[in-house]
Amino acid sequence: MRQTRQGANMPEWFETSLQSLTTNAWAQAGLIMLVAMIGASVSHFLFKRVFIKLTQRTRTDLDDEIIARMHKPIFMTALLVGANYALKRLLPAYEDSQTLTHTNIIQTLTVIVWLMVVIKLGSLVLNEMATYRGRFDLVQPATLPVFDFAFKVVVIGGGVYFFMVAWDLDLSGWMTSAGIVGITIGFAARDSIANLFAGIFILADAPYKIGDYIVLDTGERGKVTKIGIRSTRILTRDDVEVTIPNSAIAAAKITNESGGPWVKYRIRIPVGVGYGSDIDQVRQCLLDIANAEKLVCRNPTARVRFRGFGEFALRLELLCWVEEPELRGRVQDKLNSQVFKTFAKHGIEIPFPKRDLTIKREMIEGQ
Repeated sequence: MRQTRQGANMPEWFETSLQSLTTNAWAQAGLIMLVAMIGASVSHFLFKRVFIKLTQRTRTDLDDEIIARMHKPIFMTALLVGANYALKRLLPAYEDSQTLTHTNIIQTLTVIVWLMVVIKLGSLVLNEMATYRGRFDLVQPATLPVFDFAFKVVVIGGGVYFFMVAWDLDLSGWMTSAGIVGITIGFAARDSIANLFAGIFILADAPYKIGDYIVLDTGERGKVTKIGIRSTRILTRDDVEVTIPNSAIAAAKITNESGGPWVKYRIRIPVGVGYGSDIDQVRQCLLDIANAEKLVCRNPTARVRFRGFGEFALRLELLCWVEEPELRGRVQDKLNSQVFKTFAKHGIEIPFPKRDLTIKREMIEGQ
């Protein structure tokens, strides 16, 4: 129930001061509005002459924007609060429906003013956070719409709550209905919600980025073309676009071939030569092949490793780098072709598995 005492919501010291100055309701209402206008004028002076000058000394423009957007709402709030108290003072019949409507309208206007201010300030802060990738990894240009939408939903929900409080509406039924609706939506859209949160954490953790070549534990390999809130798209070497839900990627093992200190990709060409081959000659041939290929990087330099003794061959491996993982197949084809031609030219044997078959025939006579 509303309280019936005149000016019940006013500070006690202010109420006492009003009563000591005058008992006339109109005079008290005028004094209340005068105090409200003085307070609004003081806030206007502070924002124009003090706060703006202080924020101009900082390196960021965010505080300037905040001060600029807070100026008018505080000025209007001071006047609305004064008008609210003045109406209560002028109409002592506090239970009168007309008086209640006037004060409720003023309170509603105050809620609307601050609702708009908080939404604008929240969007401003989120946009500022999205520009600092190193400090706020969770808020990025790709995830900004999600956070902005979630923030507006929370703020508007709070605004509806204060609106209902201003009009003395029963909140219990609304809260129960909202809880039931929220649970229903959560169960119906649990897969979408899982993909949404997985997408946010993928963008924040950044295990890969657009343009990277990734390999999933299911075997898919391709170039990342889009990282969305719901899914990630990769383009395979067959020019087939694969769309993968973010919840599946979040639970999968991902190999980022473009990760590490650079985008360059290492190619391994295993080679087997006969046991009678000159190892130094083979090593030099492989290095010459790598250095002659234009697509092979000069830094790091190509190298050859003697891996071991095989059953039929000496096992060596040519190691070199290409600028992008995309070049892997093309360069492997060129290097393998050159290895075969060069070895044939220099008489270097490339052995293949051999089996000797011995047949024994035993004649058992007398059986």
